[in-house]
Amino acid sequence: MKKLIECVPNFSEGRDHNVIRQITDAIESVHGVSLLDVDPGASTNRTVVTFVGDPDATVEAAFRAIRKAAELIDMQKQKGAHPRMGATDVCPFIPVSNVIWEEAIECANRLGKRVGEELKIPVYLYERAARDKSRANLAVIRAGEYEGFFDKIKQPEWKPDFGPAVFNEKSGATVIGVRDFLIAYNVNLNTKSVRRANSVAFDVREQGRVKTENSTPSGKPVLDANGEPVRIPGMLKHVKGIGWFVKEYGVAQVSMNLTNIEETPLHAAFDACAESAAKRGLRVTGSEIVGMVPKRSLVDAGRYFLRKQR
Repeated sequence: MKKLIECVPNFSEGRDHNVIRQITDAIESVHGVSLLDVDPGASTNRTVVTFVGDPDATVEAAFRAIRKAAELIDMQKQKGAHPRMGATDVCPFIPVSNVIWEEAIECANRLGKRVGEELKIPVYLYERAARDKSRANLAVIRAGEYEGFFDKIKQPEWKPDFGPAVFNEKSGATVIGVRDFLIAYNVNLNTKSVRRANSVAFDVREQGRVKTENSTPSGKPVLDANGEPVRIPGMLKHVKGIGWFVKEYGVAQVSMNLTNIEETPLHAAFDACAESAAKRGLRVTGSEIVGMVPKRSLVDAGRYFLRKQR
């Protein structure tokens, strides 16, 4: 049986289609890989690319794409709504067929080593490939974003897994790892307010929001015995989320990553956003999927809403 592994690199360019095309051409230059999807976003200034192939070909294609992105994208000039820390911001591998987790982790390590040594880009391993479990979460690694990493990388606990412990001004840093399938899912609201969209996102996402003394976003945080902020959990497990404004749509969105679609499926995220929005005097007006999604998730959502309409 043929081995297949998926790779879903996210590049910090969503506006210049010539740059995006050169990156995807680099991927398609490798025999044995198939480019499945290219999803650019102008407001986020980010493109999510999906391709599959045998492990060796997929690692080679990922390296060529990261190299081309480092050549063409200047992070000193990059701005967009999506959090980011590098030209190739994150590059996960996902086992698809006849590839075990250990093989996928080996792919992440091979790619990280090449990127660090040949391109001189700091690399952090995340999720199942993480060597330091305190750095397994992408959001934790990316905290502070590109602008904050010049100081962050100097801290001993943030020494990269591969590459120099000096921030690359042009290319930033890259996060490489191994994860399960996830769904990138954005829900539209009938508002342009990022603040109100964030309120819905904080209601829904697993980590919720920081508890404050006067229960307002600008209030003084409540601290626990260790001096850490107390958090009010959100409605859904395995959901990461933020609010942002999408200029090309003229609306604010709740942007989510559903990281365990068995426990928190697509339709549960939609319903949670609709419930939270209604409580805040808002309305969900639509939604979009970024990148690819397992067919079963769409079928399950269709069945759920058909039953709900009866």
